Amino acid sequence: MSMKDFVESGNVRLNCQLLFSAEIDKMTDVLRRTLLINKSRRENDAEHSWHIAAMAMLFSEYTVEPVDVSRAVQMCVVHDIVEIDAGDTFAYDAKGNADKTAREAEAADKLFAKLPPDQGALIRSLWEEFDAMETPDAKYAACMDRLQPFLHNTLTDGHTWVEGSVSREAVEKRMAVIREFMPEVYKWIEANLDRAVHNGWLTDLPQPSVIL
Repeated sequence: MSMKDFVESGNVRLNCQLLFSAEIDKMTDVLRRTLLINKSRRENDAEHSWHIAAMAMLFSEYTVEPVDVSRAVQMCVVHDIVEIDAGDTFAYDAKGNADKTAREAEAADKLFAKLPPDQGALIRSLWEEFDAMETPDAKYAACMDRLQPFLHNTLTDGHTWVEGSVSREAVEKRMAVIREFMPEVYKWIEANLDRAVHNGWLTDLPQPSVIL
C-alpha cells in the first residue's frame, strides 16, 4: 500500500486532512541520536514527540510561571514535524546546526501547505512559537524537549554524549531554559551533570558553537 492507494472522500478539506495524517507517519522513519532506555535501538521522531507530550502533562508544577499544558502538549506533538523533510539535527553538531533554520523553514513551507489553510496556519504558528521559545508555554515545551533526551542519557551510560564527545559546558547551555524556567528540576540536572563528568560521559573541555 502507498499514497497512490488513497481513495478520495469527495470532500477536498477531508482529503487534505487524511493525506496530511498519512504524511506525518513518516516521522517514524526519522531516527534521532537518542537511544531507547532499553538500549535496543535509536528512537524516532514520533516516539520522541509522544514522549515529551506525555511528560508535559506531568511537570507543570515546577515552572516559575503558569503554563497552559494543553497548548504545550500541542507544541510537543508538532515541534519536530518539519524533520520529515529537513531531517533530524543533533543538538551538539555545530556544522549541522548552521543551516538548520533555513532547512526547517523550507520544510515547513512544503509540509504545512498540505493542510487546509486555517489548520496549516494554526500548526505552523505553534511550531514557530515553540522555536522562538519566548512564551511560557513554549519555554515549558522546550524544557520537555531537553529533559527527555537528558533523562535517556542518564540511563544509557551517556550514550549520545559519549558518541558526540559532548562537553558539560555544551549540555549546560542547552539546559539553560530548564535552569531558568524550572529551577527545581535543574537541581536534578546538575547532580546528573556531576555524575556524567565523574563517569567520563561528558568532558570538561569547552565545546564551541552549540545551538540552543
